[in-house]
Amino acid sequence: MKHIQSLWQYKEFIIASVKREFQLNYQSSLLGALWTVLNPLSMIIIYTVIFSQIMRAKLPETDSIYAYSVYLCAGIITWALFTEIVTRGQNIFISNANILKKINFPRIALPVILTINASLNFAIIFSLFLCFMIITSQFPGMVILAVIPVLIIQILFAIGLGLTLGVLNVFFRDVGQFFNIVLQFWFWLTPIVYPVSILPEIIKPLILTWNPMAAIIAAYQTIFVYGTMPDWNSLIIPSLVALTFCMIAMSLYAKHAHEIVDEL
Repeated sequence: MKHIQSLWQYKEFIIASVKREFQLNYQSSLLGALWTVLNPLSMIIIYTVIFSQIMRAKLPETDSIYAYSVYLCAGIITWALFTEIVTRGQNIFISNANILKKINFPRIALPVILTINASLNFAIIFSLFLCFMIITSQFPGMVILAVIPVLIIQILFAIGLGLTLGVLNVFFRDVGQFFNIVLQFWFWLTPIVYPVSILPEIIKPLILTWNPMAAIIAAYQTIFVYGTMPDWNSLIIPSLVALTFCMIAMSLYAKHAHEIVDEL
């Protein structure tokens, strides 16, 4: 409750920071914020043309020529949201060192600003993805509302993990470099560009049980590709992992808050 009150008191600071960061990302380019649209749009077009029209890739249990494109996009754009929050989270204190030393504000505002900005970028890309699904008659209908709880779980997991790494990265700078390598392996160990069915039986339980993002990405793909509700039981472990990392992050920050500023 204390954190919520402090965030509300500094809501103008948070809004101004979100607006400033969004503008800084595009103020030096001729097309400005249009790049936010062009980049994901080109990705969707490339995947559709290459996999649907050229490679004729198909998924089991569906005859749609666009199913694999939807499968890819559903996994990649949501994975991109996860990696943006985590990678920026692991550098959140280092990249904001000057502000932390000069301005007095609730530090909890930093992850809030980060999450809002990442969510805005995701909202733009996601809107284009929905337009693509409507145009190709792949829109799943009202089941799309199931995306909301899945998205909440993913964001909590990402911000909890990102902040945990962010605190550790202040004191051990190798943490950030090492985790960037981990992310590359993590991506390929998550069924994003390939269906779970092609995994060897000996590996499948390991990936599905010990990889929280596998269940989260699978939930998105089930909603968008097959138009059905995800297996909510499969999201129990990711939810618990997300809450655990959030508690670890808050505990680490509370314990080392004063040391962080000194270390920076």
